[in-house]
Amino acid sequence: MEERPTLETIRRAPKVLLHDHLDGGVRPETIVDLARDGGYTDLPTTDPGSLRTWFAEASNSGSLERYLETFSHTVGVMQSAESLTRVAYECAEDLAKDGIVYAEVRYAPELHTSTGLSLEQVVEAVLAGFAAGGRDHGIRVGTLVTAMRHQARSMEIAELAVRYRDEGVVGFDIAGAEAGYPPTRHLDAFEYLQRENAHFTIHAGEGFGLPSIWQAIQWCGADRLGHGVRIIDDITVENGAPELGRLAAYVRDKRIPLEMCPTSNIQTGAAKSIAEHPIGLLRQLSFRVTVNTDNRLMSGTTLSEEFAKLVDAFGYGWDDLRWFTVNAMKSAFIGFDERLELINRVIKPGYEELKQG
Repeated sequence: MEERPTLETIRRAPKVLLHDHLDGGVRPETIVDLARDGGYTDLPTTDPGSLRTWFAEASNSGSLERYLETFSHTVGVMQSAESLTRVAYECAEDLAKDGIVYAEVRYAPELHTSTGLSLEQVVEAVLAGFAAGGRDHGIRVGTLVTAMRHQARSMEIAELAVRYRDEGVVGFDIAGAEAGYPPTRHLDAFEYLQRENAHFTIHAGEGFGLPSIWQAIQWCGADRLGHGVRIIDDITVENGAPELGRLAAYVRDKRIPLEMCPTSNIQTGAAKSIAEHPIGLLRQLSFRVTVNTDNRLMSGTTLSEEFAKLVDAFGYGWDDLRWFTVNAMKSAFIGFDERLELINRVIKPGYEELKQG
């Protein structure tokens, strides 16, 4: 009989992460160090253990806006090339220790220029950290440059994505509070990216509902949806039989990837609990669902822990975890040959070995 996956064995599984924020996964010890070295004096505490607890407690408000406030401290200490390179290197190291073989980590260059760095210097510092971390720890990391949806710099950031796409930037993203800031405000950037054959994802369907998802796909042409949790609003279940609305059916038919982050979705109020998370029904209906961490510090989580929670809530086995992982690798923004190589030579054999015990 196949043994049920445990947190310990899941950590050994080759995993793929598509939705992880660089400024949402900084080590508390590093935050304290960087604050001291950079003269940042606004931390609520300089004890790393207490700081970790503070981030976790501040992130459990059920409000996306309140959740986003915690980033003022991580971003505040990431304002030099040296700090950005260090955080990126440590991110690669932490992800590799969790068994992740490929990751796409996103960050907003415009948030790291308050002490004079140019957008290009920010991007180059982050790329340097991931390149070194990848070499030292055996993980492939691609970056997504993110524009803030309440600002007006999306075209600049889109141009960065294209300029550095042969050096490690694999795509573009917009993030920030959804309500009042529809993705269509950045239509010129998305049209530019499409003309340049560049990849992009859009945060949609987390803090706002179906209109956000519809705009992201039908107006902006998103390759993937960041979260996309509210697609569940277009699915009705009567007498145990699910019925998909036109938007939900389109998302499933087109195999549009959903970058779901279970723990984070609960913290921001997009889902009530792991057991009630839409991921359960969406998995049953074979949507292109992927599992992600979003912000490892704020959510106090790892990708292995996200998988373990789903195993406990839905009784998933190794085949389910492999399915999520292959979905993620298929949906990555790197080339087809590299994706296929990782699926056939790393992911499938790795899960088969764990399944056999």
